[in-house]
Amino acid sequence: MSFLAPLYLALGAAVAVPLLIHLMRRRIGARIDFPAARYLLRAEKEHSRTLKIRNLLLMFLRVLTILAIAFAAARPLAEWVGAGHAPTALAIVVDNSLSSSVVVNGHPLLAEFKSMVRDVLSSATSADRMWIVTIDGNVRGGSVALLRDEIERMEAISGAGDPGLALSRAAAVVRASGLGARQIALVTDGQPTEWQNVPPLADAQIVLYVPNGPVAVNRAVTLAEARPSRWTPRGEIAARFQSTDSTTYRITLNGRTFARGTAAPNEEVTVHASPPERGWLAGTVELEPDELAADNSRPFAVWIGPAPGVTVSPGAGQFLKDAIDVLKSSSRVVDGHDIAVVSADELTTLPALIVAPNDPVHLGAANRALERMGIPWRFGLRRSGEASARGPELDGVTSTARYELAAQTGAVADTLASVGQEAWIVAGGHYVLAGSPISPDATNLPVRASFVPWLGGVLTERLVGEPGQVLASEPGKHLPRPRWADGIETADGQRTPIGDALDVPDRTGTYFLTLNARRVGALVVAPPSGESVLDRYSARDLAQRLRVNRVLVAPDAGTWASLSFRAAARRSLIEPALIVALLLLVAETLVIRRRAALRPAA
Repeated sequence: MSFLAPLYLALGAAVAVPLLIHLMRRRIGARIDFPAARYLLRAEKEHSRTLKIRNLLLMFLRVLTILAIAFAAARPLAEWVGAGHAPTALAIVVDNSLSSSVVVNGHPLLAEFKSMVRDVLSSATSADRMWIVTIDGNVRGGSVALLRDEIERMEAISGAGDPGLALSRAAAVVRASGLGARQIALVTDGQPTEWQNVPPLADAQIVLYVPNGPVAVNRAVTLAEARPSRWTPRGEIAARFQSTDSTTYRITLNGRTFARGTAAPNEEVTVHASPPERGWLAGTVELEPDELAADNSRPFAVWIGPAPGVTVSPGAGQFLKDAIDVLKSSSRVVDGHDIAVVSADELTTLPALIVAPNDPVHLGAANRALERMGIPWRFGLRRSGEASARGPELDGVTSTARYELAAQTGAVADTLASVGQEAWIVAGGHYVLAGSPISPDATNLPVRASFVPWLGGVLTERLVGEPGQVLASEPGKHLPRPRWADGIETADGQRTPIGDALDVPDRTGTYFLTLNARRVGALVVAPPSGESVLDRYSARDLAQRLRVNRVLVAPDAGTWASLSFRAAARRSLIEPALIVALLLLVAETLVIRRRAALRPAA
């Protein structure tokens, strides 16, 4: 039992009033000796035993009446046999993550969850306050009718959501309701990959339901990636599949199927291709649909264009020239003037891979060339001594001689490699600038096995076409705004300006990033691979991970619905208390009338 207004229990102190009256009547009766009342005293003495019992009865009736009124004023609540409940703040958290779309017994699991929520809503009263919280943290409140409509519109999202955020918001809304009865009802498939980080909610009580049936066998595409992200025009698609046995797949590009195959379980497959399409394109890796169809297709994006023509200036060095010849032999680049590979003092055109001059005498000419071409970087002090470089594909690379790269006003660039805390190789719009000559006297990069692949990536990824990239994200996330894009284009061609941040769409797929209405990059939105793992915590295992005040585990859907108002199952005792008080007053009146009726007879 609990009280909504416990301070009113202090009214119980008023029982002292009838007690004092009773004691004073006893004292007065003992001291007054009024001759005119001798007949009455004689009658009272004759009926003293009866009168004492009646007086005591009146005193007890009045004391109990006051206690009943004080009890009612304190607004008591207690578990009560029968239907109905006290006004309750109930937040229903529905796990509508991607995995809830799995088909079980012919119906999506989410359909079962929605049916359970409808059962709970049917038990609500007008005095209750209710909210529906989806697993991504969206909160909807309002009348039962509005929440029914919300349930009808609810669909599975394309990602895992944020269970911790959903529970935190559910606890916040019931806490702010002002009602004494507060409850969170949680229905989830209990994926371990989803319920890893749950914040503590010390004041929350949760009614939990996790399905306990068999888990569906699921096949999924867990990797789909174009390597590299720019093909000139050749490249490869890497894919991996979650499956218990071999599975067939197909790969599409720009809506066209260009590859099919069979993959072993968890095997990474690569498919080489040189398609005729050009520009930024979307593709998919697909499996035959199974019980969880949402992860049977995974998107990717790729830019395809002709092999760039490359020229190498004499000052760039023999190692760069030899590496370019290797790339030409594999057709990744061709002879031409699309990209210049030059020493900085020989720079006259862009795009260009620019390296520091071998001879320090040419440093001034190099900086003037950088200024003339509008590149916001200058060569600074010369640094000597072996130091490790850090950057993609640069493991084991060291620098023994380099120039500091000094950023000028407005310099915005990606650091491709650094030495210590300083940038060593930077990339900006249509240029890549290295702080060292590419020779063994300055760095071991040109004698490393990774040199030619690294150089090919720089030429085809950084200096071909627009300076955009392929970004990857999960649905509903927020990314920093890419400086090379000002809009996002949906699959149907609609373009939306990008604000201060890039809001990742809620649906999976490939979205193109645009600059001045031209495609310059792509955003690939795909669910986390963990959503394809349909293993479950048992309800009791998940209950132990929920750091809340109390968890009531429902063994089945019907019990979950009935327990959702468990906190509210404590009914108000105001009316019973007032009825008791009224009956006590009636009894007091009858006793008084009975005594009055006896006096004339005495």
